[in-house]
Amino acid sequence: MACFLVPTAEAIVTTAITKVEEKKEKSAPVEKSESTGVAKVSLARKLRWLNYLLFGGAILLAFEHLWHGEVVPYFPFLTAAANSEDTATMLHEMSTVGVSMALLITAVWVIMCITADVMARRENRRLSAVTVQK
Repeated sequence: MACFLVPTAEAIVTTAITKVEEKKEKSAPVEKSESTGVAKVSLARKLRWLNYLLFGGAILLAFEHLWHGEVVPYFPFLTAAANSEDTATMLHEMSTVGVSMALLITAVWVIMCITADVMARRENRRLSAVTVQK
């Protein structure tokens, strides 16, 4: 009914964190240079990946709920908010399904970040080996 609101809330929070991190990275002294060829994925970029995953999933879920008539374009917008029994069911769904979806998306993102870091380390080793051979 409203499970898409939980990943949406997480996406809004991570968007704010991303903006702060981008400002930090722009104002911080550059620790890597283009000439050294050091590969690294910034935290702001990784957070943007998480935002894309969360917002994309939330938009698809919102469309699905709209399609099934659970979300309507007039107040109270969520059909489950019309009476207290449905509201209790909606809140239960948000706390179980919504939270588990947000956690799963975040877990996938963590795996993506670890994989990106491993790939960057391998690339750095490869680049350093090529530089030593020259």
